[in-house]
Amino acid sequence: MQVGELIGPVDVGPIAHGGHCVARVDGQVVFVRHALPGELVQVRVRDVTRRFARGDAVEIVRPADERVSPPCPVAGECGGCDFQHVAPAFQLELKRRVLAEQLQRLAGIVWDGVVEPVDPLLGSRYRMRFVTDADGRLGLRAHRSHEVVPLPSEGCRLAHASMPRRVREMATDSADVTPGERGGEQNRSPFDEPAEYLGVVSAEGGRLFRPGTDALVTQQVGERTFTVAADGFWQAHVAAPEVLTAAVLDGLRPEPDERAFDLYCGVGVFAGALADAGCQVWGVEGNKAAIALARRNVPQARFQVGDVARTLSRLPGRADLVVLDPPRTGAGKAVMAAVARLRPRAVAYVACDPAALARDLGFAAEHGYRASSIRAFDLFGMTHHLEAVAILYR
Repeated sequence: MQVGELIGPVDVGPIAHGGHCVARVDGQVVFVRHALPGELVQVRVRDVTRRFARGDAVEIVRPADERVSPPCPVAGECGGCDFQHVAPAFQLELKRRVLAEQLQRLAGIVWDGVVEPVDPLLGSRYRMRFVTDADGRLGLRAHRSHEVVPLPSEGCRLAHASMPRRVREMATDSADVTPGERGGEQNRSPFDEPAEYLGVVSAEGGRLFRPGTDALVTQQVGERTFTVAADGFWQAHVAAPEVLTAAVLDGLRPEPDERAFDLYCGVGVFAGALADAGCQVWGVEGNKAAIALARRNVPQARFQVGDVARTLSRLPGRADLVVLDPPRTGAGKAVMAAVARLRPRAVAYVACDPAALARDLGFAAEHGYRASSIRAFDLFGMTHHLEAVAILYR
């Protein structure tokens, strides 16, 4: 099997973590994009390793009933979406299968939940990373490639309606950013050369920024207003902060005066919700700039900057509640052990990666904490990604 070779027809097997389906050709595993379980397809080989190959379904010989026409004209070319060919209800089912398989295989957890849909499916993204092509058009990179696929004339189907579609919109959309927040941007034309841009929708509208900008924007979650770095972390889906905060609070049931730790706290979204519930809140985050904003956003809480595992030793030795919202790689064994030593009555774990969630739930079980509920949310429609909230009790 060689890169560029057309193989098939290939019988497509089950969905795998990462959005590919698994097929076998002459005993070799092939991860196939743009296919569905049960289909018969022709595959163009894109990559070959010693253990497996990757490929794209380029001709559908026998389509699955769940296959639909993609709503975007560049679906299959752009690397931003990998499920546009899948009926929305079946997208949820595929994500459910992946999460259930990871929980069973890595943590021994039998999960019979569902992936909950979250509206809107299209037009939901508040944050995107764009790149310009040689002609200065905004686009997204192709999958595992530096090739730029220009946006359709109507813009990205996932982007919020306020998201800029052209680089020249940046001159207007960022005009209200104060010089103190713009850094070096005021001396640089936004469309001089091909470059990367951050698309951000906030209370100030939709704007484009250069990576590394020190601009600040405003977001609203419930009754709280949050100041956020334009180049910092914020959930991409317009509804995500509200949905995840509600799931965390529903699971933890915080009581006034309980001691709560918000680990990997970012700019303080969960810390703010816990403070509003009357808790005494401590937050920990490795990003110094995010902690500065968290202190501004949630003055009722106390925040520490530093590595979570090491910084926990500087906090009170007991906690009633813990929220973990780690990066995609997960919290890891040391952090889960440190959390267990706090002996909280409940832990909320917010995850964007099924495998990392499963591994960390396995570590938690070694220390006597097990998931009483695991809820999954479709906050990345048209892609294989999902968010999950697990509630753990001792």
